[in-house]
Amino acid sequence: MWMCIAAFLLWMRSGGCTEKANTSDLIEYTAVDFYEKLHSGKMMFIYFEHKVSPTISLFLVELEKSAEVLQDYGVLVGKVNCNKELVHTYCTDERLLHTAFLFSAILREEVKYVHTDSDLLAMEKAARGQKDIVLGYVSSLGTQEHRSMMETAYVYGTKYQFILITGGPVLKHLGVNESSHSSQVWFLHCRVHSRFMTPMTSDRCPLTRMRKPLSILSLHSFLQLMEAPLVSEVYDDPSVVPPPQFPYQQTPQVFLFSRPATEHLDLDTATTLAWRLRGIALLLLVHRQSPAVKTPDEYNAAYRLPEKSLEVKYMTLHNLDEVLELFTNQEKEGEEEEDEEEDEDEGLEDEEEDSDYGKLDDEIAASVYENRGSLLDMDSITQLTSDNFHTTVAQSSLTVALFYLKWDAVSMAFLSSFIEVAERLADSAVDDVQMSAVDCGEWTDLCAAQPGSSLPVLFQPITAFPSVLVLRPQESAQHYRGMLGSEALHRFIMLSHPTSPALLSTQEEVTSFLQEVPHPELAAYKPDRVLGLFKTQTHTGVPVFTEAAKSLRGEVLTGLLIDGLAEKWAADHAVDLPAVLVFPSWRTHTRPSSLPVSSTAEELLTHINMALLHPMPELTVENLPSFLSLGKALLLLFVGEEEDEIGRRQNQALVEEMRRVVDLGGGRMEQYLACWIHLGRTPAGMSVLGSYLGSMPPLPALVLTHLPSRAEIYQYPPNTPIVAPSVLQWLQRVEDRTESPAGMLGEDSWPPAVEFYDFLKIMDMQEPGSTQQQRPKEEEEEQEEVNEEEVNVEDEATDSSSSSSAPDANPNIHSEL
Repeated sequence: MWMCIAAFLLWMRSGGCTEKANTSDLIEYTAVDFYEKLHSGKMMFIYFEHKVSPTISLFLVELEKSAEVLQDYGVLVGKVNCNKELVHTYCTDERLLHTAFLFSAILREEVKYVHTDSDLLAMEKAARGQKDIVLGYVSSLGTQEHRSMMETAYVYGTKYQFILITGGPVLKHLGVNESSHSSQVWFLHCRVHSRFMTPMTSDRCPLTRMRKPLSILSLHSFLQLMEAPLVSEVYDDPSVVPPPQFPYQQTPQVFLFSRPATEHLDLDTATTLAWRLRGIALLLLVHRQSPAVKTPDEYNAAYRLPEKSLEVKYMTLHNLDEVLELFTNQEKEGEEEEDEEEDEDEGLEDEEEDSDYGKLDDEIAASVYENRGSLLDMDSITQLTSDNFHTTVAQSSLTVALFYLKWDAVSMAFLSSFIEVAERLADSAVDDVQMSAVDCGEWTDLCAAQPGSSLPVLFQPITAFPSVLVLRPQESAQHYRGMLGSEALHRFIMLSHPTSPALLSTQEEVTSFLQEVPHPELAAYKPDRVLGLFKTQTHTGVPVFTEAAKSLRGEVLTGLLIDGLAEKWAADHAVDLPAVLVFPSWRTHTRPSSLPVSSTAEELLTHINMALLHPMPELTVENLPSFLSLGKALLLLFVGEEEDEIGRRQNQALVEEMRRVVDLGGGRMEQYLACWIHLGRTPAGMSVLGSYLGSMPPLPALVLTHLPSRAEIYQYPPNTPIVAPSVLQWLQRVEDRTESPAGMLGEDSWPPAVEFYDFLKIMDMQEPGSTQQQRPKEEEEEQEEVNEEEVNVEDEATDSSSSSSAPDANPNIHSEL
């Protein structure tokens, strides 16, 4: 960027190429001077002179003209005569004879990053009496506003302490509306403390907000304005006081009049107002004791606007707020005018963009786009990095970590739900669960770390976003595979909280385990429960059951009974030890399912999950993926919302009849999953049913879909009573292929929602075989604490145009991403 500025200023100051080339008297550095400046933290634009050709002579003349301008940006400009001074590499390498170098210090201490208000307070205390602070907020790193901050820090880094934030709780202290997403800058007056700014006992530095959009020039002007005198005293009439000179020529002037009898009070008043106008206007105190002041006594204030540099408007103030209101209103009017102009210039473009997003079939992406200006409050979660990850996990018995990307719509939508869960846990006094997040765009080394690498992680590299891991010290990570919503995540965390399996040693503990919940927050969830019964703690089946219980954390509560208590329970339920008792939430605790202990945890998990499966489950948006993963065809009953008790009983009778279908069908029903959808509780089922059949049929409706080997959809004859024998006969006709399908499942094709998402098409339309000319790799010279950029000063400028051939008339259009 600085290389571009230097070249631009050279061109601006040249006035063309008509001047006669002459010998330059540019500042000439010795080798000692060069190395001293090199490590001083200053930016330098240096040419190492060998033989001076006419072209180079012209370059040196223009470089000299630009030196004064570049100095305003803190850039030292000069040359080193290699015929007098031998600087290693730069004077000895013939490949660098026609090269100028821009040296810039690496920002290590000049720019700090803060994440919390306490971090900012600590830095304010450290800077008190030493250095002022420039605090910048940018929406994300790598933006033009971020570059403007960093490049300004190169210039002013030794004078001010620069701090950068990208959001979070610091914005609350600064009074920023969380819906605002525009970059902003504040100047914190920490070097000089005044009684007119804040109380003397305050630990905070008073601040001034920059009101112009963040750019290099506006920030440069703002910092110069912060160096302007707080109050200037004049003894002339405002009409003859000259307008502000460079660099304050675009700043309004405010005049307050002082009388001899109240001179000290007037100065205090002017100072107080000046602090409130800091960054908005320059304040001048006019002493009426001077004969040159001709303003009538009825006026006690005046102001001059920069666009009307000679016109002074006089006024009578009753309080200082009138001045603030005057300039605040003018500022708002100016912003509104700029916004109107931008709207006129970009209206068509915005309409086109908004219309594209309005057509997005991905509701999540559209929602994130619409709420892109909202700032999330991250106070309730801990930000994990490569530096604090392991210590944070080790300090908590249960850490829930979200791995996300800021540019991924699903990640950002789920981050909001994740924060909601964290706040809910804090409100319910669940204090031993650490809710945390990892920005994988910032900490790629942590998210992509391999087990056994330099970062001793207990999980595989994160390849899908967002991902949630449950982490416990000295244990492998457990993946959360549920719905990306606050309710489902909260349920999973609360069920992961208790010990699994819990060792139950008394009859009271077993009763409490089966009938109560470990935390009131779990009362509404009605969790499933599983008990393992073993003669001794050392039985070979105990490790198998324990491993299965750990895999069920977050979904099922598990308990372990041994010795005499296990024998009593085995006798009461007429089972032999060892055994596993499964208590589904939909069944009473007096009728558990009994399972033998399998030889492996995987086999035992399969048996437990089958025992927990409801014989006629109700499908919802949340549980549909788990049922589809079974790979069975869905025998799906759709029922409508009941209007009264009679309707509720009718629906219940239909569900019971479908259970009879399962019971009567016996083994032949193993290939089907009989289930139902209540369209009142799950309205999404109406669009599903409509897509299956092409239109909404009368309810109730029974369909067979998701056949493992076929894409057909079959509908039980409408207006035919749903009774078990008739349904089984209909299923037989479907199996015999004598029943005609009512529809087909759509192909799994997901074309881009809008044209600009079709990345593969854009790639296909590129000119085949085109290559870009590669620049030769230049030799890199390492300088401690120094970066360098090279500018070729000998090559003549040539017009270069890149020819672009027409795109292929018949590109290969891809419908998948």
